[in-house]
Amino acid sequence: MIIPELPAYLTQLGGAEYKGLIISLFTITAMVSRPFSGKLADTIGRVPVMIFGAAVCLICSLLYPVVSSLLAFFLLRFIHGFSTGFTPTGNTSYLSDIVPATKRGEAMGILGTAGAVGMAAGPALGGTLANQFGLDMMFYCSSFFAFVSIVILIRIKETLNKKQSFSFHLLKINRSDLFEPLVLIPCMVMLLSAFAYGAVLTIIPDFGQFVGIKNKGLLFTFLTIASLLIRLLAGKASDRFGRLPVLLVSTVGIAISMFVIATAETSFQLIAGVSLYGLAQGSTSPTLLAWATDLSHEEFKGRGIASLYIFMEMGIGLGAFISGLLYGNDPSRFIIVFMTAATLGAIAFLYLLSVRHRQKTPA
Repeated sequence: MIIPELPAYLTQLGGAEYKGLIISLFTITAMVSRPFSGKLADTIGRVPVMIFGAAVCLICSLLYPVVSSLLAFFLLRFIHGFSTGFTPTGNTSYLSDIVPATKRGEAMGILGTAGAVGMAAGPALGGTLANQFGLDMMFYCSSFFAFVSIVILIRIKETLNKKQSFSFHLLKINRSDLFEPLVLIPCMVMLLSAFAYGAVLTIIPDFGQFVGIKNKGLLFTFLTIASLLIRLLAGKASDRFGRLPVLLVSTVGIAISMFVIATAETSFQLIAGVSLYGLAQGSTSPTLLAWATDLSHEEFKGRGIASLYIFMEMGIGLGAFISGLLYGNDPSRFIIVFMTAATLGAIAFLYLLSVRHRQKTPA
């Protein structure tokens, strides 16, 4: 809801040149918090982890209207990242507890579809609220939705069997809590492919305005609707045909869509590129989540999922920060930003090809 409006909001505060930090600061916090959310999801339970993330979202959304300086804005974005650092880890772990392994891809597709509905409606609703009633109303509405999610979460049953009570010693992170080596391959693919998402979140609002699209949330709506349409199909396909074949197709799609966006000169071309990217991204995300869960030990599913999200946030954060630097508020550099993302998508495809080759070749 608020992402499409944040670049303009930051410009009002006098920080137009720092647009790349809008996403990257948020994702840095989310990335740093993942080892904690993974460990806590495996110890105190999935539900408390989800509730904490939603509570952070509620509080931060209430505070945006009172921000009046760049420092305060960036500090708030930094804190806001805890919402993404905790809730998705708990969500995915919870879902993996209640769904059979043979339907894991489909289940991750359903979870992604639910998120995509929010991501499709959010930008359009946020843009409408901001245009009609001002930015403050948009922030308050965002906070209200976070409150509703907490009400839902406190009513559901915990799925972690050996649950511990919270104590501060659980916040001590050991080396083994930082990363699950078993999920290295999906993590590397996530890192390479998520760069494009960071670039899209950061640069697409300005690109849309450049080609004459006034509602900055409209392009995100096209992206998320396309993602929504493909997630269930991609999840089922990964259950039937395997994770690798689906990812080979989706990473090619990322590379092609970034090329289409990079060379777009009209609103139609930009919408087509963004929609194609939505299909590719919507296929990649649930398949990687299912694959990481497949590879994780039963008692450390939270850690495995958290590891994947760490690499996702690393990719998004680098994509946002580097694309902001490459762009530099110069529309002639749109092509450089998205050709970089296209190249990384192609590298992800080649990496998966090498993985498939190694799996087929006897040791």
